[in-house]
Amino acid sequence: MLNMTLRLDMRSPGFGTPPATLYAAGVEMAEWADKQGFVECMLSEHHGSEDNYLPSPLVLAAAIAARTQQLRIQVSALILPLHDPLRIAEDLAVVDNISNGRIEVVLAGGFVPSEFEMFDCPQAERGTRIEEGIELLRQAWTGESFTYKGRQVRVTPRPVQQPGPPLLLGGSTKASARRAARLGDGYVPTLPELYGVYLEECAKLGVQPPTPRNIGGFSIFVAEDPDAFWNKIGPHALHENNSYARWYIEGDTFGPYVHADTVEELRAAGLYEVLTPDQFVERVNYVGPDCWIYFHPLVGGVDPDVGWECLELLASKVLPVLNA
Repeated sequence: MLNMTLRLDMRSPGFGTPPATLYAAGVEMAEWADKQGFVECMLSEHHGSEDNYLPSPLVLAAAIAARTQQLRIQVSALILPLHDPLRIAEDLAVVDNISNGRIEVVLAGGFVPSEFEMFDCPQAERGTRIEEGIELLRQAWTGESFTYKGRQVRVTPRPVQQPGPPLLLGGSTKASARRAARLGDGYVPTLPELYGVYLEECAKLGVQPPTPRNIGGFSIFVAEDPDAFWNKIGPHALHENNSYARWYIEGDTFGPYVHADTVEELRAAGLYEVLTPDQFVERVNYVGPDCWIYFHPLVGGVDPDVGWECLELLASKVLPVLNA
């Protein structure tokens, strides 16, 4: 079975599409994806970025929830230490009600130093803040009054999902993998090898981990002429890739994005892929059952018409073959 995810991070560099146009297109694409049988829409979070990276994923999640019926909405990731967890509990509960139980979050500690400075949050406290935040979220969603920092608080309404929206944990360290085994509903590492650490810790704790996703591509596009399509998305994909790579260096962390000097070098690295319809079908068949494919139609603020070109070809030339 093919599981399709629509990725949206709303990057809008100076040479890209204006934010207002991107946001309108993103919501429309999510509504379209819902009707096409996509499983989820994935939203991300970063702050203070010059290219207008999405800073408020729960606001966009609410807009998408109101325009869709079946599509699950995953915030991956929400940087919990930068937020008041009490307010996050309320916002997630509201989005869960708007969506009738279709929101889930990947909680992360964050890694970009400027973001911690922006919110006057000590980066060294991120692990503690995540653990305390998870405890608060789960207590808040009982709907009962409880003591928080010496005062009585109560979060209403209760989420539709009980005991609450799934709380997965993200990260790029062994500590994050062990924390996920202890406290999370799953683990989404930046590096695949960390999943083994997570499984080992789950085994020690007697925790049954969820089945990992069988990923067949994380930034996939479909085009009749891949070379011509790369000419359209190349500068935008290169901007996105190098922005992540720069953040990794600033945050002294690791991930899948490595700096590339040219679009050709980026294309050869294979993180971004443009497949013909036939190649796409071959990929799904090769990866096998429960294949997950992530589509990124607004990559780096590309013109939404380019993204629609990819999505409409998927609907007309790929999905009918796979559904048959």
